Amino acid sequence: MSNFEEIRFYHDEEVQDALSQYINHPMVKALLQFTFPEKSFEEIKEIVSECNSIRDFQTKIIYNSVKMVLEKSSEGLTYSGFDKLKSDESYMFISNHRDIILDTSLLNCALYEQNLIMTASAIGDNLVKKPFLMLLSKINRNFLVQRGLSPREMLRSSQNLSEYIKHLLLEENRSVWMAQREGRTKDGNDVTQQGVLKMLAMAKGDLSITEYFSKIKIVPVAISYEFDPTDVLKMPELMAKRMEETYTKSAHEDFNSILKGALGNKGRIHIKAGEVLDKAWFEQLEGTEISVNDQLKEIAAAIDRKIHKNYKLWPANYIACDLLNNNEAHGQHYTKKEKRQFERRLTRRVDFKNSLEVNSYLLMYANPVINLEALNENKV
Repeated sequence: MSNFEEIRFYHDEEVQDALSQYINHPMVKALLQFTFPEKSFEEIKEIVSECNSIRDFQTKIIYNSVKMVLEKSSEGLTYSGFDKLKSDESYMFISNHRDIILDTSLLNCALYEQNLIMTASAIGDNLVKKPFLMLLSKINRNFLVQRGLSPREMLRSSQNLSEYIKHLLLEENRSVWMAQREGRTKDGNDVTQQGVLKMLAMAKGDLSITEYFSKIKIVPVAISYEFDPTDVLKMPELMAKRMEETYTKSAHEDFNSILKGALGNKGRIHIKAGEVLDKAWFEQLEGTEISVNDQLKEIAAAIDRKIHKNYKLWPANYIACDLLNNNEAHGQHYTKKEKRQFERRLTRRVDFKNSLEVNSYLLMYANPVINLEALNENKV
């Protein structure tokens, strides 16, 4: 375990000490008071004092925090597909990535309610520079993905991360969550990076990639927010990319995104767990004798297909697609009122004199429709 010290989350015996150290930190205190608005701080401290494990903290506090976030900033969370998973088995969940904190918090909410093993979750160490954020991540079973390393350090770090994920999945029987790509998808086009899969495969040992990926039971997950409260915050980076310019994040950009993502209006939210990538499919892929790179490409494409197919499309997605194409091809999926509401949202968020900005914003919502239709066309 010594290799994992820099990246691991807390052991259960460390939880109470960490909480005692940070309970009076202004941001931690604010989170606790947000979670339990009817209770005095002394009563909240009593609940915290009963948290002697990560599971205690997640179920007695964070689960309630997520419920409060959903109550105040959404029209509710629904989920499907989890009934096909087994309560005593660990899974490698790979999902699209929209929100820094909420994606994995909502997934764990669904897993807890379905009596399934909750996840250890990857988080970039650049997102937890502040000590109280590091505390909250390590006490919520997040492990660190180290960023900003030299190529040689990155290789060593990736190998270690891969071994840790293998240790969690196969030795501790702990499910793991990772996003399908590094960083959030800014343009709504959810595509799995081969590099993520390559990192996971580094711990395969003597097994082939297909044997190892079959063994860790990959479950593609589609997380769909009706509205992205951080959509306007994603625009500067999106525009820089479209203009082929270098984008540099501001000092507090990620923290602002965390707050806006938690407290901003999200409308309805749906999470769909796909079926475990099939062992027979992996065996078939192994039999094709294509290169390892091509195997990774095929596995990434299989994950993408499941995410695109299972992504819950909302009226906003169809409206954006029609506005982009200046038609009403998807008019049966939304009402005139919903279209007016989305157009009002659009006018508040983008400069209509800048057609590239309007186009980029619309694509953010339209791409899930475009991906599903491309998937259906390829089947024909």
